[in-house]
Amino acid sequence: MELVAGCYEQVLFGFAVHPEPKASGDHEQKWTAVADFTHHAHTASLSAVAVNSRFVVTGSKDETIQIYDMKKKVDHGALVHHNGTVTCLKFYGNRHLISGAEDGLICVWDARKWECLKSIKAHKGHVTFLSIHPSGKLALSVGTDKTLRTWNLVEGRSAFIKNIKQNAHIVEWSPRGEKYVVVIVNKIDVYQLDTASVSGTITNQKRVSSVTFLSETVLAVAGDEEVVKFFDCDSLMCLCEFKAHENRVKDIFSFEIAEHHVVVTASSDGFIKMWKLKQDKKAPPSLLCAVNTNARLTCLGVWLDRETDTKESLPPAAEPSPVSKEEQSKMNKKESGDVVQEEERQSKPNTKKCAVRGDGNKPTRGNSLVSTKKRKVVEMLEKKKRKKKI
Repeated sequence: MELVAGCYEQVLFGFAVHPEPKASGDHEQKWTAVADFTHHAHTASLSAVAVNSRFVVTGSKDETIQIYDMKKKVDHGALVHHNGTVTCLKFYGNRHLISGAEDGLICVWDARKWECLKSIKAHKGHVTFLSIHPSGKLALSVGTDKTLRTWNLVEGRSAFIKNIKQNAHIVEWSPRGEKYVVVIVNKIDVYQLDTASVSGTITNQKRVSSVTFLSETVLAVAGDEEVVKFFDCDSLMCLCEFKAHENRVKDIFSFEIAEHHVVVTASSDGFIKMWKLKQDKKAPPSLLCAVNTNARLTCLGVWLDRETDTKESLPPAAEPSPVSKEEQSKMNKKESGDVVQEEERQSKPNTKKCAVRGDGNKPTRGNSLVSTKKRKVVEMLEKKKRKKKI
């Protein structure tokens, strides 16, 4: 197991985590996090990180997506399709990566050949966040055009668009995909899939920076404060809160391994911490381990060394719709004029192959070979050209 975190200082940190032998009299097993690698591939602060069973990918304000091979512990290359900060990255299984950026594009990548399969103009403003349904057939995205958009990933097109009154910065599906949450500043709207409408709103005292579902109904919320809170999405009540850090919590991640349900937090105070959840979510979790990166952390992921992944790839186009016709009609019905029906003329997906730098000296098939140094020189020349034009 490896904790990975990006920071303002342009570095991706990797810490290998190992359980310590349980001493007699100890109620809880302690874990140790040991520095494993630092990956300094970006020229600006890191903004997003995603992990599958082989790779860690990072997005940055330098407009690139960097790929790091966790098995070989080597730099695997750079994807250079987006113009603008890469704001969100999500793997679905081992075959597909989806990225969103300030250029308003959502790109679907083949995570084996590292080719851009589809490039969709998703939002009129920035794409701020995206989330993939557990089935792999739907995705939700939010942007600075004050819309929540549902995407049919089977066909690579918009399913429907909902106008929201403010710019949302987080959207997240629940583990079974029966509900999702949309975060606007300090408010968390809980939507039900079967009605596509808000069933309730959770209000946090300060701006929400990250959320993660601990179960189908329990949501962990981190914000611009030192505490993490657990909320019940049905009752909308706060089940518990605990002080996690000395500064604001920037990102939060949860996963399950044998006999452990774990939450990981990363903070501006430089610490990454692992917490073991109790069965009763009203009880605060216990600290498993903590490590100080001495950096201003921005994003977080956990790499689990698993040989197989049940979610291998996005479903083929031949498969049926992920929701029933009845549910689909409910999702598409207008809610007091808030829902805008699917735009008939979507911009055609851009299926051109995008630049990637392969590991070692072997070019990745079907893609141009771009070295890190050459890419940086090209970027500088392009910026100079733009300035001259202005």
